[in-house]
Amino acid sequence: MVPTAWGVAVLDGGTPLFTQIAERLADEIADGSLAEGERVPSSNEMAAFYRINPATAAKGLNVLIDDGLLEKRRGIGMFVVAGARERLLADRRRDFAERFVQPLVAEAQRLGIDAESLVELVRETSGVQGGVSL
Repeated sequence: MVPTAWGVAVLDGGTPLFTQIAERLADEIADGSLAEGERVPSSNEMAAFYRINPATAAKGLNVLIDDGLLEKRRGIGMFVVAGARERLLADRRRDFAERFVQPLVAEAQRLGIDAESLVELVRETSGVQGGVSL
């Protein structure tokens, strides 16, 4: 859910607005809120919702077009492309492995923790018991 203040969606000031727009839409594609083939709000609709310049909203949408997650259909709008969710999830899994898993494994090796012990540590930390998967 988008945080709101007085009925207006709130964007934070630390990241460029167009990046936040792109990230929020990508999150909605990843979690299934925006389904493949579904129409995405127009730049004007997003500009009104976030109270930003339509060009800024369009720039955010164009990031996702350039990434191959959205497509323009002349005269009817922008839509989530087929396969966008799976591609996005695959990219995020790869990024997750690079940012978190690889450093975790490297540190475990430095500490002499083998793979089986590391998996057990992860299970204990997450509260997962026995053969139940994460």
